[in-house]
Amino acid sequence: MAHNNQDIPTTPIKRNKNVLTRYLGKLSPFILILLLIEFLDELTGSAQQAAWPLIRDELNLTYIQIGLLVSIPMLVSSIVEPILGILSDVWKRRLLILGGGVLFTIAVLLTAVSRSFLPLLTAQMMFFPASGAFVSLSQAVLMDIEPDRHEQNMARWTFAGSLGAVIGPLALGGAMLLGVSWRGLFAIFGLLAMSLVAAAWRFPFPNNAIGHDSTFSFSTLREGFKGALDALKRREVLRWLVLLGFSDLMLDILLGFLALYFVDVVGVDEAQATLAVAVWSTVGLLGDFLLIPLLERVKGLSYLRLSAVAELALFVALLLVPSFWVKLVLLGLLGIFNAGWYAILQGQLYTSMPGQSGTVMAVNNIARLVYGQIPLLLGIVAHRFGLDVMMWLLLAGPIALMVGLPTEKNS
Repeated sequence: MAHNNQDIPTTPIKRNKNVLTRYLGKLSPFILILLLIEFLDELTGSAQQAAWPLIRDELNLTYIQIGLLVSIPMLVSSIVEPILGILSDVWKRRLLILGGGVLFTIAVLLTAVSRSFLPLLTAQMMFFPASGAFVSLSQAVLMDIEPDRHEQNMARWTFAGSLGAVIGPLALGGAMLLGVSWRGLFAIFGLLAMSLVAAAWRFPFPNNAIGHDSTFSFSTLREGFKGALDALKRREVLRWLVLLGFSDLMLDILLGFLALYFVDVVGVDEAQATLAVAVWSTVGLLGDFLLIPLLERVKGLSYLRLSAVAELALFVALLLVPSFWVKLVLLGLLGIFNAGWYAILQGQLYTSMPGQSGTVMAVNNIARLVYGQIPLLLGIVAHRFGLDVMMWLLLAGPIALMVGLPTEKNS
């Protein structure tokens, strides 16, 4: 009995130590660098989106050229990124990430010094796949660090990206106020990217499942492609890919139509529409932040089920109420309750593909070739039947989650 009594006090101390170690591990320099990589990617991308009018005027670009600057790099990326993802599971992932970081840096600096369409197109064609290697594979590494905490770490990743997306346009505005051109801002981004590559170079990367730093061979790569195709045949993998596609109806797709909805359907002016987008972005950032501690206490799938019901009710109310200010409140609530949709679903996709974190990048790109056409289809509906009618189709997002999420018994 005396021996047992001595053991009793040590148990909570050990448990507290484990909890402390687990939380400190999330704040390790390596994990912070991975999160900063995602932050910088979204910071750069959102700043460029805001800078398009400045870039267009300075380089005398046409709308056709701007369209090519967006579409051609995306096409190149859709071909290259699946190969990079699969390659990272069978070859030197560390080399792919750091090499992607070097190309990312060069692409950003080339953007800063571009004086005409072709150099800028070259920079964009380099930037998109470099981002896939540098950023998307860093996400895979983050997932491999703690395989039993995919949802929690994806929540941190999503918050880092959302923070970058919000700060990017603000950074451009601040730079302009200080007399720094968009070129100077991108030069700063390039230096930040260079610093992150140098910092990441100091750390060993966790071994990927199939083989770490193994010798490259086409037969090994072929096996990796076979593994990706086999994964696409599995019901669980397809479930999360489909739900990721539908969830985007309440995320980026809704954001893409939001300003147009407020101007063309609600009937407010452009300034008020901009306010609506700002409310959405700001509250969404807050929701992403609050999700991090929430997932320490609540199961991700349980939260998703409740949030899908809330989103359905809130979005119906948003479409029905006439008042602009009430719509803003509902929009803010929508931004709170859809927080975590991407993080949790993407985390579940990683969990459904153990040992294939790089291949997750590949299957995501393949799936995007399908659901990437959804905005075009919605645009056709809006053109033929009106934007007010099209907005109701976005309800398919929460409905898909309510129907497609596994039950408590199966989760």
